Amino acid sequence: MKLFTKVALVSAVAISSNAMAMQAMDDAALSATTGQDGISIGIDIDTVNISKLHVFDGDGLAAAGQAGYGGTGKPGAITVNDVVVQKNANALASGNLADLTIDTDAGGGSPFLNVAAAVSGLDIDLGVIEVKDATGSAGAYKAGTTSAEILSGLSLSTGSITANIQLGNTPQGAMIKLNGAMTGGLAINDLAIKDAANGGYISLGGIKVNDTGSGDLALNADVAVKPEGLAITALKSSTDIYIKQVVLGGGTGFTAPTGGNPAVLGSGIGSGSIGDVAISGLTVTNSAGAGAVIKISGH
Repeated sequence: MKLFTKVALVSAVAISSNAMAMQAMDDAALSATTGQDGISIGIDIDTVNISKLHVFDGDGLAAAGQAGYGGTGKPGAITVNDVVVQKNANALASGNLADLTIDTDAGGGSPFLNVAAAVSGLDIDLGVIEVKDATGSAGAYKAGTTSAEILSGLSLSTGSITANIQLGNTPQGAMIKLNGAMTGGLAINDLAIKDAANGGYISLGGIKVNDTGSGDLALNADVAVKPEGLAITALKSSTDIYIKQVVLGGGTGFTAPTGGNPAVLGSGIGSGSIGDVAISGLTVTNSAGAGAVIKISGH
């Protein structure tokens, strides 16, 4: 979700930059033209299809003797196949994929760009996710032909999301603040994790995440860019998680819907379902307070 918000922001900034390059307008002129200061942008997209998405690791895993086993120090890639993103029933009143309101502010001597974003509820379907070899060098890597399956399909369903993004200075305390609630919570369906070496799957019929005592999931997360990497603070409130149809050792993975036939979860050949799993009242804290802090950086 954060990825699509960032893409929308970059598009908005590019569009506004090009318009200003054509004819410079100050806030007074803009106000007279639009009836208010600032810029509002609606992004009307129903469906996004991506055939393949590659994430390259240029130096692979260090050779034996370092952390991990079997490393060769050669490049590899994570490949996500057949990504489909489309609006669902939790759409914005405008009917757009996203609505952006852009303003600049003096900030009491610390100026900043503020983007208030609302993103429609989305259905996100992923095909097979695999790890591959890679060739080439930095700036020109290409995915190779050998691969091993990691995830055999995954589908997500989200409610509408509101976010406030600040660039330059961040008086709100983080670059991105997620607020509001995800209507109906977060649903993850048809997840099958494969052990490519041995041929078995861990299959999950579905995962539902919502606030304790509510069918919705509160969005109260912060995203900050720090010198040591990207810091995401989430899970600030008590959360319930329900996992259904857990199969350990299933013989087949997720099959995407085709020709009007529904998606099929791993069959569980070789092992039956162990049942459903429920976690209630999950709370986490960090050294600064409530929530989990996840830091992402290169190495």
